Amino acid sequence: MDILEARHLSQVLDYATLVDALEAAFRCDVAVPPRHHHTVPVADGRDATLLLMPAWDANYLGIKTVTVMPENGILDLPGVHANYQLLDRRTGAMLALLDGAELTARRTAAASALASRYLSRPEAARLLMVGTGTLAPHLIGAHASQRALTHVQVWGRRPERAASVVDDVDLPGVNVEAVADLESAVTDADIISCATLSADPLIHGDWMCSGQHLDLVGGFTPQMREADDTAIAKARIFVDTDDAVQTAGDICDPLKSGVITDADILGTLFTLARGEAPAARSTGDEITLFKSAGTAIEDLAGAVLAYERTQG
Repeated sequence: MDILEARHLSQVLDYATLVDALEAAFRCDVAVPPRHHHTVPVADGRDATLLLMPAWDANYLGIKTVTVMPENGILDLPGVHANYQLLDRRTGAMLALLDGAELTARRTAAASALASRYLSRPEAARLLMVGTGTLAPHLIGAHASQRALTHVQVWGRRPERAASVVDDVDLPGVNVEAVADLESAVTDADIISCATLSADPLIHGDWMCSGQHLDLVGGFTPQMREADDTAIAKARIFVDTDDAVQTAGDICDPLKSGVITDADILGTLFTLARGEAPAARSTGDEITLFKSAGTAIEDLAGAVLAYERTQG
């Protein structure tokens, strides 16, 4: 059995190749049962959560295990831990154990970049990264694998965190800078990528311009919003899977209020990859939007790619 730690995954899961692997996975038949969600009681503390996310294809079976431990803060430990088990589909034998956090970050960023391959303008050169968490450098790198970026701006509520993200980005020939004026940065961008836990919209439709692509990665509960109703109503909307329609506030909230209807959800990564979705752009002036909720298909594709590359 191979053990693939975060450092190793960062070497074998380059974004361009991972985007191609995700595209191939969305074109294939992959079984994705509903994720298992279990509450684990904690004496004298907040309950913990155990998440199990299985998926399998013709050759491999994978299971991501995630623990969410709210009381870990007092122990100075991360609140979330994750690992990924890759098994042989035929025998059930364990093939590899992978670092789940690194795998999740890279496959999430690659899914957004795959959507950008279909939805953003080919000549898009200016990226705005909204959010300064773990995903920010991954999203910047993944988007740069699909478009010839010349400028990247990073915005966060804490300027020092935005500056830290800038320091973590290594894109030769690309001007990367932290910015304080979010409205101006939105107006100037070709691609806007958001990865935050915001409960209130950060991106306002009145700021947006024709031809932009909006990538919404955070906001994974119905109570979270990264874009306002005006932005949602202006855009041609695509999601990674149908689960986003049910769980993501940026989609389910406007649906509930009547700002958009089910007919406004034009496609998923399945239909985009298979050429079954309506054209994302009939002109370069349209605004496109991709909402990511995450799916075990992406974990499996990334784990298989890492394992097979390790085997040489």
